[in-house]
Amino acid sequence: MEKKVFVSGCYDMLHSGHVAFFEEAAKLGDLYVGIGSDATVNSLKGRRTINTEKERLYMINALKSVKQAFVNKGSGLLDFEDDLRELMPDIFFVNEDGHSPAKESLCKELGIEYVVSKRIPHNNLPVRSTTALRKECNIPYRIDLAGGWLDQPYVSKYYPGSVITISIEPDYEFNDRSGMSTSTRKKAIELWQTDIPTGDKEKQARTLFCYENPPGTTQVSGSQDSLGIVMPGLNKYDYNDNYWPHNIHSVLDNNILNWIEKHLNIVSLVPRNNTYNPLEGTDISREKAKMLAVAADDCWRALLNKDITAFGKAFRESFEAQIAMFPNMVDDLVMKSIEEYKNEALGWKLSGAGGGGYLIFVSDKPIKDAFKIRIRRS
Repeated sequence: MEKKVFVSGCYDMLHSGHVAFFEEAAKLGDLYVGIGSDATVNSLKGRRTINTEKERLYMINALKSVKQAFVNKGSGLLDFEDDLRELMPDIFFVNEDGHSPAKESLCKELGIEYVVSKRIPHNNLPVRSTTALRKECNIPYRIDLAGGWLDQPYVSKYYPGSVITISIEPDYEFNDRSGMSTSTRKKAIELWQTDIPTGDKEKQARTLFCYENPPGTTQVSGSQDSLGIVMPGLNKYDYNDNYWPHNIHSVLDNNILNWIEKHLNIVSLVPRNNTYNPLEGTDISREKAKMLAVAADDCWRALLNKDITAFGKAFRESFEAQIAMFPNMVDDLVMKSIEEYKNEALGWKLSGAGGGGYLIFVSDKPIKDAFKIRIRRS
């Protein structure tokens, strides 16, 4: 009797990468495919699907590698949970950027083998992803490496300091509400459609910041989001009780950028829910803001010196300083995930304001089930 293999995803804009993924999974047994509903995709990705769930179901069921496809009954990142419990497959098969500790934990609970694919294209075909096929996704995302929250005057008024970011290529379609500046990026797409235009990058970042925060905005987003998307490479923004930095330091040295790419590893978590409030339980003080500022300065020096030990330490200390001021950034699931990986890493933090999203690790060796990023150069 063949083993049952389960995969789950959106599979919008069906392409050769999907087919190769299904074929790889089907080598392990009879393949069952759970498809995210239109409502789930809209909730997670913040957009409508190109193909409806009925069209996607029809196309995937037509593939010879697929035993059966169905629309998942649930919602959210674990929309397949009820279907998984009902099907009880022998194997849950995911690709690297589809891996998450929550999925792995659920499989462990149910006694299902959890297998992570390396996204191998068929023969000599190019690597394909839905993200790469979307023209608008040429606009980057951003990752904050250290000092996040100091771009808010209600933090930097206690102690001035810096935020460090990298602009990253859209090789993956990151989930909304996951700390990758997806809301700011959507505003950038409204402004520029396909990519950041040529010209004065700081001026363009100001335009994007003002567009996202028009007069009368009550909760102003931090300017590191606009700057982090628009400014290529590695950047440090110095703040002192203001929404816009008084200094910007940019690094486009390929040796440094390559070094950062080599040592950063991303692991998916569940996106933060709609009711999440990072400001709940806030406890900001001069001492805690100074801890964050010092950690960011230490991180910057470590990056320029390509000192992996110092980078990991400062990266971790910046995150700890954030949590000291904003304890609601983490919950039991986040801490459990950190514990699972921390022995493999020198430093770690959550993306953005926390509450879920992605765990980012600094390591001098590969991290299990993590995926890599590319920094935008120009």
